Amino acid sequence: MTLKRLFIQNLRNLNSVDVQPSHRVNLIYGENGSGKTSVLEAINVLALGRSFRSHKHKPLISNGQNAFTIFGKVLADDHAEVPIGINRQLDGTASFKANGNLVGSAAVLASYLPVQTINSDTFLLLEGSPKVRRQFIDWLVFHVEHKFFQTWKDCQRCLKHRNSLLRHDRIDPFELSTWDQELVQLTEQLHLYRAECFEIFKTTFYELLQEFISVDGIAIGYYRGWDKEKSYADVLAAGIDRDRQQGYTHMGSHRADLRITVNGQNAAEILSRGQQKLLVCALKIAQGYVFSRMTGRKTVYLIDDLPAELDEKHRELLTRWLDAMATQVFITGVEQDSLLSSWHNKPETEIKMFHVEQGCVTEHSP
Repeated sequence: MTLKRLFIQNLRNLNSVDVQPSHRVNLIYGENGSGKTSVLEAINVLALGRSFRSHKHKPLISNGQNAFTIFGKVLADDHAEVPIGINRQLDGTASFKANGNLVGSAAVLASYLPVQTINSDTFLLLEGSPKVRRQFIDWLVFHVEHKFFQTWKDCQRCLKHRNSLLRHDRIDPFELSTWDQELVQLTEQLHLYRAECFEIFKTTFYELLQEFISVDGIAIGYYRGWDKEKSYADVLAAGIDRDRQQGYTHMGSHRADLRITVNGQNAAEILSRGQQKLLVCALKIAQGYVFSRMTGRKTVYLIDDLPAELDEKHRELLTRWLDAMATQVFITGVEQDSLLSSWHNKPETEIKMFHVEQGCVTEHSP
């Protein structure tokens, strides 16, 4: 999958951008505040319906405007062109289009344009909450297991109803039992989807890790959200008193996590900042590599301020892996020379260079 055309209107300081990216490498440079990160942000919004910089939609809309619009043409693996787009109003109203038709959610767009982002927030894979790591593994499961998203939505619905019952003074045992039965079935199924993908991911991750970082004892494990020695039905039954007292379901797939450790201790507390950068890059590259192997498709990589995140040696390592994956990448930086230096020994790779200045994006030869 590649983004063949990108049109952005009224997103942050990008009033009107219309470019045709390279199917391989796109280097975007400009001064800080020029709008280069906003170009990556627009692609992320187009692919996922949300920004990697803010959960709020209003800051994304240009000052004095009522909405932003992002449109793209995606070249599918069968060489068919699929137009996708998103429009978001100040009042929060959003419309999503794919192949000329309105679609119900951004999840449909995500299926057309799989995207992975590497930026300063990627450290949250180590330092952040379990939700960040659940989203990381669920990205892969979503793209390789077509039943996952509906199962996940149904599970969220069950949790919402069960939690609502738990907050009542009097609980109808029959009604609670009905929701529990459905929740157990859905939760166990979610766990199976995640566990199968994780086992494949883990193998690839360990292979990549040896190239990215030379630290002994790094391990990654999957925690399903409840005691692995017990069935989920038993866990719900044993925890009913605590759940009723606090008004929510404590254990389940909504508590799943990836645990990344060094000799049994939290990796974020052991590794230096530089080592953490290499570790999260290995996680992200492994994610795209497994996605490609399992689906036959490619993910688009968005890498913000690459020179600031990695030294020259490891920039070249990262670009070598990206080049070997033959995937489309968008990389930002302040100086064009530092961006180009990582690709100097890959003359056969198609590279496009874009300069961003005061919200205007101009293409020129590298």
